[in-house]
Amino acid sequence: MPLLKSRLDLLSSDPHSKLLSGVVRGIEKESLRVTPEGTLAKSPHSASLGSALTHPQITTDYSEALLEFITPPSSDADQVLKTLENIHRFTYRQIGDELLWANSMPCQLSGDSDIPVGQYGSSNIGQMKTIYRVGLGHRYGRLMQTIAGIHYNFSAPYALWELLRKHERPEQCLQDFKTDNYFSLIRNFRRRFWLLLYLFGASPGVCRSFVRGREHQLEPFGKDDHSLHKPFATSLRMGDLGYQSKAQEQLVVCYNDLRNYVSTLRKALLQPYPEYEAVGLKDADGSYHQLSTHLLQIENEFYSTIRPKRTTRSGEVPLWALWERGVEYIEVRCIDLNPYLPLGIDRQQIDFLDIFLLTCLLSTSPATDDQEYRNILDNQRRTVYEGRNPDVKLQDGSQLRSLGEWAKALFDEMRPVAELMDKHHQNSEYSLTLSRLEARLDDPSLTPSAQLLAEMAETGQTYFRVAMNHAIRHRQHFLDTPLPKDIEQQFKDEAEASLQKQRDIEASDTQTFDEFLANYYRQYDFQL
Repeated sequence: MPLLKSRLDLLSSDPHSKLLSGVVRGIEKESLRVTPEGTLAKSPHSASLGSALTHPQITTDYSEALLEFITPPSSDADQVLKTLENIHRFTYRQIGDELLWANSMPCQLSGDSDIPVGQYGSSNIGQMKTIYRVGLGHRYGRLMQTIAGIHYNFSAPYALWELLRKHERPEQCLQDFKTDNYFSLIRNFRRRFWLLLYLFGASPGVCRSFVRGREHQLEPFGKDDHSLHKPFATSLRMGDLGYQSKAQEQLVVCYNDLRNYVSTLRKALLQPYPEYEAVGLKDADGSYHQLSTHLLQIENEFYSTIRPKRTTRSGEVPLWALWERGVEYIEVRCIDLNPYLPLGIDRQQIDFLDIFLLTCLLSTSPATDDQEYRNILDNQRRTVYEGRNPDVKLQDGSQLRSLGEWAKALFDEMRPVAELMDKHHQNSEYSLTLSRLEARLDDPSLTPSAQLLAEMAETGQTYFRVAMNHAIRHRQHFLDTPLPKDIEQQFKDEAEASLQKQRDIEASDTQTFDEFLANYYRQYDFQL
């Protein structure tokens, strides 16, 4: 019996009728701050939002202007969205007349020198975060630091893991069983995530300013001198114009098990890279150019579509946390902001992601070889640039396969998972979600990427103008409804508490930064 069917049969039987309702998810959503004119905001992160170093829900990503909103993990998807909504409402009341850019790809950029790097205070950990970003600027340019997206964090409930372990590997400890199966999920996800780019990709075009001085394969949009696109593109953010690195193309990270994953990433963290050695660690005045001259400065620099994650302790390196305590959850990193949604994501997309990820988790997942690794990258490129082309084919093993035909087969595989989710939640929303989104396979015009290009064509407006209109509408949406007084006060209290926490960290430092950094990297010296 196929693994997926046997696991679904097990989860369908009482007393296991509601285990899947315990799935936990969280959202990390990036949004670029822009001026009323649509240019990149040069203002610092507002103190009224709290400390970007220590606030648990409002921080910045690579650029000082790139806000990041983080929802606590929850088994209630509606609560996740409500929290995200409240963060937006509070933030808009603290940033004056600035707007949050509604698209993943930025606009109105004048060059690297005008993109401010995130600032996190004078503590050693704060300096480390800023120097890391300075290093990214030297390595890849700062333009890349203005791209926004959504990271989706997902974990299965303890009871589900324990049930599966008892039936399949009772001799294995629970954490090792979870870790092995999370890596199975990751391998299946990497084989199939092109489907997410097709269904939810929302960056088929860019402003010409984004590719100024760079090689690209984009085309002008009609007679529009300001916008560039590809007619069948889905998510340029996930292509060679987005989070890609030629240096990392030589880095083949193995997802077949925890040991191989940690080993290959650790090598990249400790391996000098000639181009980065040429940049130098410090300038003549002793200021850091980057954290190291290695292929990766820290784990986060590895641009992957999905990551195994483990909550770290203060000052702990992520790889050691993974190796010592195993995988705790996974982070999906290939989701564009949907400019037609105020939050950039909605409940329908969350439900689909849960179905998709559970199917990846519960299905058979053979080990990946070098050829499949290359196929996965090739399928990503094809879907980014030609995903809505009815003739596009992807590499499935040794055969080329129609994207549409393969996508329908994946929907068929997901259907029984959706039905079981309906049973566990006592509704029919998950099956309805599949039906609604399956329509996008037969009619690509229903996808966000197609909608954006259609809006540009119908209105005769540039990418910038269409994107700006969305940002203005979203701003009004969040300002129209004030936060309840108690919720607003909670945000104010949290902001002040985070500022105090940053001051406490800065006051408690006893090492020089050089000593701090040396001790940090020393943690990678552990036995596998």
